[in-house]
Amino acid sequence: MAFEVTKSTVIGDILDHDSTTAQYFLEMGMHCLGCPSARGESLEEACMVHGVDADELVKKINAHLAK
Repeated sequence: MAFEVTKSTVIGDILDHDSTTAQYFLEMGMHCLGCPSARGESLEEACMVHGVDADELVKKINAHLAK
């Protein structure tokens, strides 16, 4: 079964599955990807904090993972 990201997916799980997704978090200003809170929050929570559209980021990451 393919790994699919949703807004509730934990950032640490996304990064563990494919570390090349880090670029999308860095682009949105999330530079502390190794800190426990960043790795433990959902994609939607991170997007709210950084003012990013969670639905768009989900689409970008899933498109990247589909490659």
